[in-house]
This record gives sequence, structure tokens and C-alpha cells, in this order.
Amino acid sequence: MDWKAGWIGSLVLLLGIVFSTHAAAVTGVTDTEVTIGMTTPLSGPAALWGTTALGAKAWADYINDKGGIHGRKIKCILKDDGYNPARAMANLTEMKGQIFAVNALLGTAIINATKDFFPENKIPLINAYADVRIWAKYPKDKLRYVFIGYPDYENEAEYLTTYAVKNLGAKKIALFYQNDDYGKMAMEGVNQGLKKLPGQATLVGAVPYEVTERALATQAQKLKETGADTLLLYPTMTHGALILKEMAKLGYKPKVLVTFTLGDPIMYNIAGAEVWEGVYPASPANSGVPGEKEVDRVIEILKKYDPKLAGKEYLAVFGATSMMYLVEGLKNAGRNLTPETMIKGMEMIKNWKPEGIGAPVTFSPDRRHGVNGSRVMRAEKGKHVPITDYMIYKPLF
Repeated sequence: MDWKAGWIGSLVLLLGIVFSTHAAAVTGVTDTEVTIGMTTPLSGPAALWGTTALGAKAWADYINDKGGIHGRKIKCILKDDGYNPARAMANLTEMKGQIFAVNALLGTAIINATKDFFPENKIPLINAYADVRIWAKYPKDKLRYVFIGYPDYENEAEYLTTYAVKNLGAKKIALFYQNDDYGKMAMEGVNQGLKKLPGQATLVGAVPYEVTERALATQAQKLKETGADTLLLYPTMTHGALILKEMAKLGYKPKVLVTFTLGDPIMYNIAGAEVWEGVYPASPANSGVPGEKEVDRVIEILKKYDPKLAGKEYLAVFGATSMMYLVEGLKNAGRNLTPETMIKGMEMIKNWKPEGIGAPVTFSPDRRHGVNGSRVMRAEKGKHVPITDYMIYKPLF
């Protein structure tokens, strides 16, 4: 009897060691915490966009106050990359060995530089803000670690071009764009839109800028010389404000439509009300805008956990919805949290609207582009007011 009891005790101890070793082997996961990495521009020309990560962290803090997910609190490691791909890669490398997943990664050049980090290290990437066609071309076996809810720049630019022609009477269109893949996708979208509207409008000019530039008087003069009655903008928020100010000095006031990355009403403060009033920003289907009931509820929660988000509500909610994706995946994954159970948990998301915000999101084993769509807003008296329903495009991957 003693021999059997001793043998059983040894077996129980051995199994305990095996299971505890297994649990410890899941990087970034303990019995009480799951650690999430974020690298974002908290400084530099795209620093305002870094508000998205602050919004994501604030939502994690809110979830933690409610008890976390399956007994685990969400710990966020947040690093500044200055919108620099090399710094972003260095940040991710430094976090490797500490984090379970990455949330709210930002920047087309950054995604291009870091995309292989996730499958190589079996670290899920839950939402990234960049040219989604990077992922459309990505090998399917590597793509399984990636889950994106973000509009395609080309689809959006085509939609804005079509809207400008059909609803705003645009005849001569010009494009001001960042000289990288972000801006070049917009160029393709404008051309696609015009191709489908033969004879109705033309692209009369395309003026690029470099992200390091601050003096844009030359670009403003070139845009004016095109004679365009309508202008599409695909810049950072800083450069969007700068170009409109320079155009105003020249007395050049075409109709202006801007990508959703400039969809935050904070643009009234950055650009000035006199130049921002009447602009038509796009709005992404994966988020919402202040003034909508569901969005306003989330805003109050975010400002409670990070009062500095006041005045930056649009971007804060945009980031918070990405954390909502991650939270939903954690819930579905269950207590036995591994990269594989997280992948399955994300794949269980079907026709789901985070806190009722935006258009429905769906992931599956064959779909990693959860939602792809836009709507048009108008800048009116300090607010961005939706003037169309969501246009939902085909998911690209």
C-alpha cells in the first residue's frame, strides 16, 4: 500500500512538473497575466497616430479592472518607434521572449520591415494599420498568425474618387501623397476610379512629399498650378495640415477629400478651422466617430483610464477597437492559452461588432481580413459628420 501511494505521489508530482513546464513555455503567459507588445510612433511626424496604441492600452486597463480574461490581466509593453522601421524592428526584437502577441502595429513601411517577425516567432499580430496588400501577397502558412481589420487604401481612394465625381461634381482631380507605398496605393485607387468613369473627370496632377519634409510651399504651388477643382490627400496628419495651410496662403481652395487616417476632428486644431471646415474625410468600417452612441460610451471609459486622450477621441477609439479584437480572441481561446488556441479563438469571430462599433467583423481559417470598408464624412463646425453609409469592399486575404 505504501509503495502504491508513493508511486502515485511521484506520478502526480511528475505530471505537475510537466504541466507547469508547458505553461511556462508559453511566452508572455502566466497564470495571472498575458503580456502584449506594442510599438508605435509616440514621437516624430506621425506621433498623433500613436494615440491609437494609448487607446488600446486604456481599453486593456478597463478590461483588467473588470477582472481580466479567464483570470489573466492584460499587461501592455508600449515602445516608441518614431515611425521608423528600424526602430520598430528593434523594439519587437527587444520584446521577443516577453510578449504573447502584438497589437495595433502602425505604418506601411514598418509592416513591410517587420512582417516576418510574427510567423518566425509564432507571435500573433492582432491588427495592424498599413497597406493591407502587404498581407494579400503573403504566404498563407505565414498569414495564419495575422488578423487585420483595416481598409485597403486603394479601395478607399477609388471610392473617394467616385464619390467626388458623382456627388461633388469633380472634373479635375489632383492627389497629394506620401512618397511611399501608403501614398502610391492611393494613386492606384484614383486611377482605378477614373478608369471606371470614362470622360467624366481626369487626374490633372499628383504631387508627392517625403515624410521628413516640413516646408511644403513648393508642393502647394504645384497643386494650385494643376487647376484641380478637387484634391485628394494621403499624408500624415501633420503634413495634411501643413499643405492645407500653404494652399490657403495661395488662395487655393478646391474641394478636399482625405483618407481616414486624417479622420480625427483634432484636425480642426492642427490645420485650423478656417481651412478644415468643409473637408470630406473618409471613415473606416473598423471604427466609429465621436457623436455615435456606442462610440461615445467607449470614449468615456477611455478618458477615465487615460485623461490625456481627451481631444484625441477618434484615434483613441480606433486603437481601442484593436484591443477589443484581442480581448475577443482571448475570450474564445479559453484558459489554456497558446498561440494555437489564440488563432482558433480569433477564427471564431463571426459578424461581430466590437462594442457595437463599425461594420461587422469576420475571421476564419481562410479569411484574415476581418473588415474592409469606408464611408464619407464632412467636417462641420468642429465635428466629422457621417454623410454616407459604409461601403464594404471585398476582403483581400
